[in-house]
Amino acid sequence: MSKTPQQNPGTDASGVSVIHTQAHSSGLQQVPQLVPVSPGGGGKAVPPSKQGKKSSFVDRNSDEYRQRRERNNMAVKKSRLKSKQKAQDTLQRVNQLKEENERLEAKIKLLTKELSVLKDLFLEHAHNFADNVQPVGTESTTTNPENSGQ
Repeated sequence: MSKTPQQNPGTDASGVSVIHTQAHSSGLQQVPQLVPVSPGGGGKAVPPSKQGKKSSFVDRNSDEYRQRRERNNMAVKKSRLKSKQKAQDTLQRVNQLKEENERLEAKIKLLTKELSVLKDLFLEHAHNFADNVQPVGTESTTTNPENSGQ
């Protein structure tokens, strides 16, 4: 009779359960089976900074803890200053664009007014020119003084 495989569950460093099976004495090689820890199999990935860390008590008086806190505090200050500077830069840019927009709006008004004046002058000149032009076929009987001597 053959021996049934025996299972020895364990957990590796990444938190995945590993089941080692023992084959019967025929000399077959053991193959580990990976089984997710959570029954659903769709657990969240653990970030590298959290892998291998133990959730043990942290000594708040240790030098390592104080150094980490100091580095974190400096990083937070730097991040907040950067964010504040970015907000100030954005506000300054908004104000510049508003001023430029006002200048351009004023220029549009001025150019529109100038266009209107020039258009009126052109139409008036064209109307006066049309009144002074005689229809084709009715020539005046005035003589040209240059041709009168010949």
